[in-house]
Amino acid sequence: MKTADLIKAIIQDSAARRAVAARVAIALGAGGIVAVALFAYALGVRPDIGDALQTWRFTAKLVIAVVFFAAALRATIELTRPDAMAGSALIALAAPIMLLASALGTELVASPAASWSALAIGRNSLLCLTSITVLSTVPLAALLIAMREGAPRSPALAGAAAGLLAGGLAAVLYAIHCVDDSPLFVAVWYTLAIALVGLTGAALGNRALRW
Repeated sequence: MKTADLIKAIIQDSAARRAVAARVAIALGAGGIVAVALFAYALGVRPDIGDALQTWRFTAKLVIAVVFFAAALRATIELTRPDAMAGSALIALAAPIMLLASALGTELVASPAASWSALAIGRNSLLCLTSITVLSTVPLAALLIAMREGAPRSPALAGAAAGLLAGGLAAVLYAIHCVDDSPLFVAVWYTLAIALVGLTGAALGNRALRW
C-alpha cells in the first residue's frame, strides 16, 4: 500500500470511529434524559447523600458503577463497528470487575461472617432489580436504533454491550438513591439487574442489528 493510500485509510477509519461514537453519544444522551427524568420523579437522591459520601462503601459503590458505565460505553462504541474485535472491546470490563472484587474482599474482612447474608440481601433488593431494569429501557431502545447504522459484526454481542451500557447508566442513577451500600449487595443485585438488561440487549440486538 502506498503512503498516500495508507494515510487516506487512517483518516477514513478515524472518521468512521467518530461517527459511531457520535451516534452512540447522541442516543445515550437522549435516552439518558428520559431515564434521569424518570429517576427524579420516581426515586430521587437519597436524603443522606452528604453523609453517605463520607463512607467507603457508598463511595466504592458509586465508583464501581461509574467505571462500569465508562467501560460499557467503550465496548459499545467498538462493537458497533463491522471490523470490531470483541476481545479488545470487552477487556475494558475487567476494570470494574477488579474494583468490585477488591471492595468485596475489603467487606469480607471488615464485616463478621454472620452478617454477610444480611448484607447481601439488603433492604431493597426487589427495588434495585426493578429500578435498574426500568430506568435502562429507553436508553437501550435509543442505543439499538442508533447502532443500526453501524453494521456491527456480531449483532447479539453489540446488543449485549448496549444492554450493559444502558444498565450501567441506570445503575449509576440508582446508586445515588440506594441505601444498601455493601459491596455484597452490589455484587448480587446490581450485577443481576445489569446482566438481565445485557441479555435483553443481546436478544433484541440479534434481531434489530442484523445486516
